[in-house]
Amino acid sequence: MKVALITGASRGLGAEIARQLGAAGWAIAVNCSKDVVGAQSVVNQICSIEGRAIVARFDVTDREQVIRGIADISERLGSIDLVVNNATGPQPILPLHLQTWDHYLEQMNFFVAAPLFILQELLADWRTRKSGRVINIGSEVVDLGSPNFGHYVTAKAAMVGMTRSWASELGPDHITVNLVAPGWTPVERHADATLLELENYKKLVPLGRMGTPSDIASLVAYLASPAADFITGQTFSINGGRTLA
Repeated sequence: MKVALITGASRGLGAEIARQLGAAGWAIAVNCSKDVVGAQSVVNQICSIEGRAIVARFDVTDREQVIRGIADISERLGSIDLVVNNATGPQPILPLHLQTWDHYLEQMNFFVAAPLFILQELLADWRTRKSGRVINIGSEVVDLGSPNFGHYVTAKAAMVGMTRSWASELGPDHITVNLVAPGWTPVERHADATLLELENYKKLVPLGRMGTPSDIASLVAYLASPAADFITGQTFSINGGRTLA
């Protein structure tokens, strides 16, 4: 049974990705930094369909915690074969004159530093095995250039460049790296979104609806499958056509 680490998987997109991969036969490390109750609920759901899963509690932005966390996963589930870099922190919307360098660094910590720490910890094993897969969770904001969001957009844009560079360097080792870029996909942290906000967004989506966590998780599951063995370095927009132009 192959092992997948899903970061930030106690709720939202990460939880649904963990459930779909668990249903597809992966052993799942459900990562969280604080929400152990939520992560355990996801584990229980996977186990209820005869899957295998554990809670993997560590802060992905802390290199030492990453080292210890990956060692624990390897001991309990086996060597990791797939990482889905989904973890995120607060995403404040701020006008440019109120943005600070720390706001940018906070986003970079989640979308660049954390994936780097995890990959570097796995890389020797993956290169030896000539196998491994990374799926980064990006965002449509890179294409849209959303205002008042420069700190977040910049970090997500860096993730795109990182994905492409890693794919180029690691291709000879049969390690694939791709990025899934969702549109606005309402999850728990969007609970305060108004009906007007949702309707205004949908007007800009050719398919006329909001994305769902299942939509995103299905694409991740495909990229994690053998059917995607010959795909690397790509960004996959999944937003109902929002970024057609």
